[in-house]
Amino acid sequence: MKEGGRILKSVAIDTGGTMTDAVIMDTEGEFTVGKAVTTPRDESQGILNAIRSACGYWDLDSEEAIKDIGISIYSGTIMVNRLLQREGNENIGVITTAGFEDLHQLGRGMQCWAGLPYAGRLHAREHKHPEPLVPREKIRGVRERVNFIGEELIPLYEDDVREAVEELLDLGVNVICVCLLSSYRDPTHERRVREIAEDIIKEKGKDVRVVISYDVAPIRGETPRLNTMIVEQYAAEPSREQLRRVQQSFREKGAKAPFRVLTCYGSTVSPEHERLVTTLMSGPIGGAVGGAYLANKLGIANVIGVDGGGTTLDVSLISERYVPTRWESIVGGFLLNIPMIGLRSMAAGTGAYLRYNKITKRLEYGPDSAGYLVGVCNEKANVQTVTATDCALILGYLNPDYFLGGDIPLNKDRAFKAVKEQLADPVGKDTYKTAKGMLDLIQLDEASFLTGIVEGMGYRPENYVLLCYGGGGPLQVAGFTKGMNFQDILVPSWAAAFSAFGCACGDYAYRYEKSLDLILPPDGSFDAIVAMSSTAGYMELKGRICKEFERDGMNPEEVEFRPSTRLQYMGMLDDLEVDSPSDTLEAKDMKEITSRYDKRFEEIFKRGTKSPELGYAITKLIGVGVMPVVKPEIPSFDLCGEKPDEGAAKGKRDIYWEGKWHEASLWEWDLLKPGNRVKGPAVIESPVTTLLLPPNSETYLDQYRLFHLKIK
Repeated sequence: MKEGGRILKSVAIDTGGTMTDAVIMDTEGEFTVGKAVTTPRDESQGILNAIRSACGYWDLDSEEAIKDIGISIYSGTIMVNRLLQREGNENIGVITTAGFEDLHQLGRGMQCWAGLPYAGRLHAREHKHPEPLVPREKIRGVRERVNFIGEELIPLYEDDVREAVEELLDLGVNVICVCLLSSYRDPTHERRVREIAEDIIKEKGKDVRVVISYDVAPIRGETPRLNTMIVEQYAAEPSREQLRRVQQSFREKGAKAPFRVLTCYGSTVSPEHERLVTTLMSGPIGGAVGGAYLANKLGIANVIGVDGGGTTLDVSLISERYVPTRWESIVGGFLLNIPMIGLRSMAAGTGAYLRYNKITKRLEYGPDSAGYLVGVCNEKANVQTVTATDCALILGYLNPDYFLGGDIPLNKDRAFKAVKEQLADPVGKDTYKTAKGMLDLIQLDEASFLTGIVEGMGYRPENYVLLCYGGGGPLQVAGFTKGMNFQDILVPSWAAAFSAFGCACGDYAYRYEKSLDLILPPDGSFDAIVAMSSTAGYMELKGRICKEFERDGMNPEEVEFRPSTRLQYMGMLDDLEVDSPSDTLEAKDMKEITSRYDKRFEEIFKRGTKSPELGYAITKLIGVGVMPVVKPEIPSFDLCGEKPDEGAAKGKRDIYWEGKWHEASLWEWDLLKPGNRVKGPAVIESPVTTLLLPPNSETYLDQYRLFHLKIK
């Protein structure tokens, strides 16, 4: 269908804790964005509102546009919120190797401190293991043992299995997770446990599913493998029905488009994907995918992407065009075997709660947040605790009548009173100084967080371009980049919906992984063995991927299979992923793989740290089946003069910065033209985000509608 001269191609959605973003794209790759308040009880309402907002920019009837869009892509926080808020399936049973029944409770040491700020990692009093998702009484052990090379040491005691299954069924479980110690090498015992369990379940007339870890994640590491299984059943499976409801809301509007979900590794999959847990962190990943796509289009090699939202600040790092994918991640305190684009987060969103700690007599922020409720300034939300947004409002950074285009009016007087009573009075300071001090504290921690990530890779900020996006990112960027000498600071004009933009950049693809754990000595003596094992592994992965596409009604022969390998120098702790020359390898191909690894390693960590003389450890095989899709174009516009048109000016407003009030010029975001330059102090406003320009700063809008920020 052609709407207003456009043939619509796709809609990409990002449902965050505060706002829901939508990007609609036509067949030429042109796109526009919309934004609405998230509606947690019924996400479809917020989604439809955001689509309506996006269609408004093209003067389209959203009801008609939805009917003929070619594909719908979703990312959001359904699953991770279910995990964090402990609102998942509590009727899970576990069968594991005898002696490892306490594995889920014990976890790994890093689970107790991962995600804490630097100070929290140093002090053991702040370390805390996550509350187990499965209580100990619903975990049973069975005698068996397979070693790490797949040899059976102890046969499976089938009577143990029968007893365990019957006891778990008596406890009322609705799913049984089977995770045996070295089953990633040989799943024979796990498969036999499933057979026995299913026979007993059938005899008893129960409706209970049995899931084995080899089918979920045949990866070395029993703790993350078990955790991944449990989180799949606890948070992902219950969310599948919610995704179906969102899909159904589209169909009720007449949409016939396939409905896809963004994965943690940057592609899109069906809601029926057997490993739906791989979409657990789809919301924050969208921005990282969009950042990588934009950087590639602009020819930028080193990019640090910063997504500032209402709840968190999410950071992704691209070094020498390499987008790192981690195969172990900690989410909600649990170590998981989920392939995930390297992303680090801190609880420093614009909705972060600010408090006076009566014990330490200090002001503190987070980690909890008001999220979509915004702050005390939002009278309808009845928030009682001050947030960072309240501080930004009274300092003049935000327009109280223009938040979400005026749909959420903000009460500046109410915010001032709350900041004074809750923060300023307890420390005996001026209200405005206190508000600015709290924002400075948050932004100082954000700057330290960014510095740590960059310098942890052996680089400096001046080696990177910073790309800032998200609804709250442009408001904070001048503060957290102060004194950091980035090559450039970019803010896309579509920053507020950048994560949704990233969804539209992801290919239709499935990714599967398998542990290999073989050694390549420098003399090449094992090359043939590793090549043969790799080929067998790729065939297994390819078969699983083909089944996924067949289920989606697509021809597997049209799918591009992309094999890759993760390896590391012997003795190193971290591996890197490189493309494999083929999925049917010969001994000579191993030299090509190690050569590609050497080159990738040198690009990221520099030549002096290479050690090929030690040999290589092949850790994993990766298979990705890809069906490429049309992606957004980054249009280039003619440049206008540096002076903005008078129609873009919105008057003046005082802002508080560095202990003084300054008269700031106000500008309408969308009315600025490529080539325009705005000098601070200034505030550039849109219905969905605000770019703050403090004194001694300026921004230039280039031909791609990217703001370049300079701070003196």
